[in-house]
Amino acid sequence: METLFDGGRRRAASENALANYDATVATYRQTTLTAFQQVEDNLAALRILDGEAQQQQEAVSSSEDSLQLFSNRYKGGVDTYLQVINAQTVALMNERNNVDILRRRMDASVLLIKALGGGWTISELPKEATLR
Repeated sequence: METLFDGGRRRAASENALANYDATVATYRQTTLTAFQQVEDNLAALRILDGEAQQQQEAVSSSEDSLQLFSNRYKGGVDTYLQVINAQTVALMNERNNVDILRRRMDASVLLIKALGGGWTISELPKEATLR
């Protein structure tokens, strides 16, 4: 036996279901847009860092050439050792900047993989024996 009058309970349940559906769609849309934004951000970061890495590698090469020049001039008695130390300092700073850019590129790569839906757990990592 069914009730003829339910006081709007069925309509309220239907409206509640529609509201839940709309909320789920909105959440999904926001999640998708956020993922696309993260992918775009990390692709841009990788592109920019690639250019920075090329420029930094040129700076490293130039500072190593300069260090070699000052070392040779010091050995020839033309320059003081202070100039060699300064050239070493510049070369070291350029190397450190190069390593920092590499770290930032690795971070952006990991974040890109994460944004694309990838993830890592310890069980998914390759074993040390397979890396050799």
